[in-house]
Amino acid sequence: MAGLYIELLGTTRQVDAADLAFIGRHLTIPDGEVLDLGCGPGHLTDYLRSRGVDATGIDMVPPFIAYSRTAYPDGRYRLGSMAGLDAESGSVAGVLAWFSLIHVPAPELDVLLAEIRRVMAPGGTLVTGIFTGDAVEEFDHKVVTAYRWPADEFSGRLARLGFTEIDREHRRAEGTNRPYAAIAAVLDAG
Repeated sequence: MAGLYIELLGTTRQVDAADLAFIGRHLTIPDGEVLDLGCGPGHLTDYLRSRGVDATGIDMVPPFIAYSRTAYPDGRYRLGSMAGLDAESGSVAGVLAWFSLIHVPAPELDVLLAEIRRVMAPGGTLVTGIFTGDAVEEFDHKVVTAYRWPADEFSGRLARLGFTEIDREHRRAEGTNRPYAAIAAVLDAG
């Protein structure tokens, strides 16, 4: 499915301008590395780098990393998993998890969020995109099973791990697009 995903969603031209603005507003960080977790074809990593961000794309799908390195040769892309990030504790200024956490079953989500928390510096920013619904529920997704979340419940999980939500935008279902939320949260300094 990597080839189809790249074809359908592999450039920033296929990303809503409001989403790019949200990502840019919260992750245009002048100092420190930003990890794009589940970077897919690397287009959002490249977007951040075009804004002067020290961004690195990480994905566990080899064809995505190969494509990213070819399409955006000035970027940094590496194979990896959110379950065990190759970064020192407290070393990362920001994390973009744009529709990558949607594939994580509810019982495993806190473990991955804790790993993200581990690598982030106090005051670091997490930006994520999630599909929303009235309850946590799985649904068939073209790539692999995905999950909808009530945005408040997802934000509550972030809060329990020491993140404070600073911004949220909702997108309604339009055509074949599902409703979703963009959430930005900062890791508390304490």
